[in-house]
Amino acid sequence: MESYAAGELEPPLLEETIGANFERTVAAQPDREALVEVASGRRWTWSELNHDIDALARGLIAAGLTAGDRVGIWAPNCAEWVLVQYATAKLGIILVNVNPAYRTHEFAYAVNQAGVRLLISAESFKTSDYRSMVGETHAECPGLERVVFIGTDDWSDLIASGADVAAGTVAEQMARLEPTDPINIQYTSGTTGRPKGATLSHRNILNNGYLVTDLIDLGPDDRLCIPVPFYHCFGMVMGNLGCTSHGATMVIPAPGFDPEITLRTIAAEKCTGVYGVPTMFIAMQNHPSFAEHDLSSLRTGIMAGSICPVEVMKRCVNDMHMAEVSIAYGMTETSPVSCQTRADDDLDRRTATIGRAHPHVEIKIVDPVTGDIVERGQPGEFCTRGYSVMLGYWENPEKTAEAIDSDGWMHTGDLAEMREDGYCNIVGRIKDMVIRGGENVYPREIEDFLYAHPDIEDVQVIGVPDDKYGEELCAWIKLKSGAAELDAAAVRAYADGKLAHYKIPRYVLLVDEFPMTVTGKIRKAEMREETTKRLDLG
Repeated sequence: MESYAAGELEPPLLEETIGANFERTVAAQPDREALVEVASGRRWTWSELNHDIDALARGLIAAGLTAGDRVGIWAPNCAEWVLVQYATAKLGIILVNVNPAYRTHEFAYAVNQAGVRLLISAESFKTSDYRSMVGETHAECPGLERVVFIGTDDWSDLIASGADVAAGTVAEQMARLEPTDPINIQYTSGTTGRPKGATLSHRNILNNGYLVTDLIDLGPDDRLCIPVPFYHCFGMVMGNLGCTSHGATMVIPAPGFDPEITLRTIAAEKCTGVYGVPTMFIAMQNHPSFAEHDLSSLRTGIMAGSICPVEVMKRCVNDMHMAEVSIAYGMTETSPVSCQTRADDDLDRRTATIGRAHPHVEIKIVDPVTGDIVERGQPGEFCTRGYSVMLGYWENPEKTAEAIDSDGWMHTGDLAEMREDGYCNIVGRIKDMVIRGGENVYPREIEDFLYAHPDIEDVQVIGVPDDKYGEELCAWIKLKSGAAELDAAAVRAYADGKLAHYKIPRYVLLVDEFPMTVTGKIRKAEMREETTKRLDLG
């Protein structure tokens, strides 16, 4: 059976803009709670939130911005982030998400590449002094006309300037928009080369947020705790748009993730759902105060970002009351979700897979070399097609054509397998696949095997040049504290008889850390370069 599947066709796609969808929710339940910001204690009903969004939108009009212009936001999670998201959407202004972890070089690149005219920024967060970084890069960003710092007179002035804009102007601008218009640019991490700006439409992200939360039965009685970042699709699409399209309450526990504050928020706000990556759930479950928090209001949530360990999922269900927790998989370029487990899936499907094809989405697994669809159970490149595929990389047609083929399939670069039941599993990255003497080797399999070694804390496996086989394997190993030294011979002895000979690393390098992007992705290309130099492999 071929590795191809298509998702359900119900519920139908929303053929409207984000602003129109938001106003439908406001009209349906004006007096219910829409947004809670725990840190400040501020709360909004749907009508109050709509009022403040429109006030900001009029301020943006007064600032000379119109549909198609780009406004950047550089801030951790806060209520203002939500206001900016919906005010720009109502006007057709393209919101450019700037990663709060960016430093001056990355910030200037994103602002210039996207052509940001106005930036809305926090003053500071953790070790980032945004005000001084904006000052440092002033000369490098000639197109950036104005910077508004949240919580200062800049913000008040922006809102106040909209008082002279006629009340009906926002509705007039909104009526001229199409669901297929671009509305958001999100920069991918860029493990190789410069980050690329995935350009997403109303139709892309509104529907993905709506369908992701439809699969966990989100509704007006639900309250969703959102500790995942807004600058990423997990927060602003699966979180905010998921809530607003179903009338659920958005709860912001803190500007950044804190396990205890998240637990306290779930209990105090009686949240029915919570989002996180596996490491967030692990941090909450292992927090010393875990047992002190009443989490009985929870029933659901989403875990995404990487495969969920079985014990973590068991504790989500048994100790956190999340019987309907779901696993989701995707990428920024696909708005983001392409696969998701369903509320009634068994533990195996929720821990051993990334789910099955999302509604209105097609998926297939193809041979990375020939492009042919592989049989189920065989690894290949994960491809997806449907409403969720981005419009393209901002002003980068060359990279867009590399990613999206002439038939509309997004080539994700992820290596996956589709099981007989249509559920999928990610086995690695196509760029990481090593071809040794004609054999395809998937580093993820070897990494998973070596993780079981009692002395190994973390490991990354890469391919390096080899005259005889084309490529050979090298393992970068981070040892546990107090562990004995390991060399290539010891690693080979450990793997002998358990892995096929061509999967056993020829080289071993002991390291203290791995090169990473700002979002925590391993830079394997950099590791290959460094290994080639260190081992003089030419």
